[in-house]
Amino acid sequence: MRLLLQRVQRASVRVDGTVVGSIGPGLLLFVGLGAGDSGALFPVMWDKLANLRIFNDNLGKMNLSLLDVQGEVLAVSQFTLYADARKGRRPSYTDALAPDAARDLFAAFLDHLRAALPGRIQSGVFAAHMEVELLNDGPVTIWLDSALVPRNNIPVGR
Repeated sequence: MRLLLQRVQRASVRVDGTVVGSIGPGLLLFVGLGAGDSGALFPVMWDKLANLRIFNDNLGKMNLSLLDVQGEVLAVSQFTLYADARKGRRPSYTDALAPDAARDLFAAFLDHLRAALPGRIQSGVFAAHMEVELLNDGPVTIWLDSALVPRNNIPVGR
């Protein structure tokens, strides 16, 4: 599982000209699902993204987490996070999870997020052509890959 998160002042996603998800301050979260991913990754990835201290405190230092600032999340599925562009000029996406399995896993991930942050999770539409608009705050952009995140049982929160 790969997450590309961007700290935003606001973000929205449109499908066919209609806004389907919109947030204020928080995280725009691009979600890539790879072959072999499962719901077992959700608690670890949620703990990491919820507790990363990437929001500014009153002194302008990045000391606060998404939970601390009560931020929102806009999650957008993005299989292209598994692009392999090492050969040729056309990226390969063979490491991405197959679409039907990815649809189900993305829906389950959204359920996990919504249970953790009721009323503060928005999303795009899986497999739709989406237009994502954001105002990156900082800019702050962080890459999380489940292969690189320690799998210890740290509870969410401090």
